[in-house]
Amino acid sequence: MADTLFGVHGAALEVRAQRMGVLASNIANASTPGFKARDIDFKTALGAAENGVATANGDALQYRVPTNPSMDGNTVELATEQTAFAENAVQYQTTLSFLNGRINQITRALRGE
Repeated sequence: MADTLFGVHGAALEVRAQRMGVLASNIANASTPGFKARDIDFKTALGAAENGVATANGDALQYRVPTNPSMDGNTVELATEQTAFAENAVQYQTTLSFLNGRINQITRALRGE
């Protein structure tokens, strides 16, 4: 029933939360020699989440190809990661706001307002 009430937004929120964790890990390991930056392909992950497949284990989690790899093998580009993190945070908040609005609509309907 939740799928029909919230549509794709519940799965989208879950995927955005997983992506937030991956991006935070990239940022935290910006100075770790040999660390390979990863990212979640949102479209692939959303399709997998809608079908009940765990995102982190699917094809959605991919290594990021750096423009300027470091000499120690680390592929994290801090500016890229921070930008992706900020964009994802805004999208997460937008999805959360939409869900909150939907819940408020349902609550008002149940109260007969």
